Amino acid sequence: MKIFQNIMSDRSFGSATWKWHIQDPASQRLTWNKPPKSVLVIKKIRDASLLQPFKDLCIYLSEVNSMIVYVEKKVLEDPAIANDDSFGPVKKKFCTFSEDYDDISNQIDFIICLGGDGTLLYASSLFPGSVPPVMAFHLGSLGFLTPFNFENFQSQVTQVIEGNAALVLRSRLKVKVVKEHREKKTMIQNGIEENGVMSPSLEKEMFKQVMQYQVLNEVVVDRGPSSYLSNVDVFLDGHLITTVQGDGVIVSTPTGSTAYAAAAGASMIHPNVPAIMITPICPHSLSFRPIVVPAGVELKIMLSPDARNTAWVSFDGRKRQEICHGDSINITTSCYPLPSICFQDPVSDWFESLAECLHWNVRKKQNNFTVDEEEEF
Repeated sequence: MKIFQNIMSDRSFGSATWKWHIQDPASQRLTWNKPPKSVLVIKKIRDASLLQPFKDLCIYLSEVNSMIVYVEKKVLEDPAIANDDSFGPVKKKFCTFSEDYDDISNQIDFIICLGGDGTLLYASSLFPGSVPPVMAFHLGSLGFLTPFNFENFQSQVTQVIEGNAALVLRSRLKVKVVKEHREKKTMIQNGIEENGVMSPSLEKEMFKQVMQYQVLNEVVVDRGPSSYLSNVDVFLDGHLITTVQGDGVIVSTPTGSTAYAAAAGASMIHPNVPAIMITPICPHSLSFRPIVVPAGVELKIMLSPDARNTAWVSFDGRKRQEICHGDSINITTSCYPLPSICFQDPVSDWFESLAECLHWNVRKKQNNFTVDEEEEF
């Protein structure tokens, strides 16, 4: 797969000439080096309304287009699918996998999602490295990230297979959580000699647990079940920029700016803008506004030394875990964005979603002046 982008142009000032690179969002196109052969179909679990669209799509992909269809095992465990004899011959052709056990990252040419925005987030979580292009059908509740309607799925899927599609590269966050190993720390504390000197053998045993995640929407750090304010320090490129005292803080991508961050009062950022947004959750301050920082910075979040309680962190609403003193959350922009296939183009799709899903700037229009009213002025 190749992604082509337009850049422009040369500018001259005096005797100097320099290049001014401007990316046209509508110029990003999907082309295939060779025809795609394998497709991952992601279906929203426990939704009976998606059973028939799922069957129709899989039959079209495997029977009409002779594609290799990958499906998660738990999808096929649905009784309505498992007990459908007419779907049996098609189902036998599927390649199946299980999350956290099977690595399919190098076997998929593109992805089709059936459901809501959560299916796109789930697709992102399956690929810690490069992500295949994702085509998302709006069969859920909100559908801000799912621009395709299922009624004409055959022609739309055919266009993608032929490479006739626009793309938006949705940036992701690379998150590294570093935790002190509590059991080892206790062992070392118990192994300190009477003079307070730690033996070299015990010092070598101390280590930290490191976990990494790729996040499409946001990283949320909150106070969890505690009744106290969260108290976390935020560092940018190694410098302490602020301490968050409130319910928590959201670190989001431009894609995530229309999710939890928007509900917390942040601005909405087009996914083509290279940025990271930092949004406080109910801060105990009248002057703490959301801020946007460059995509290339490195953020680190830790509990403040005088924090009264621990904090909790989640990644796109999943993998929720406790953060204690000494732990850190390191966040940078990932070098592996998610290529999302557009219905029209990145700009049109985004404003269509703002209008249809969030009713952005909906207001009853002001009436024109009548002739008599104009004469009064």
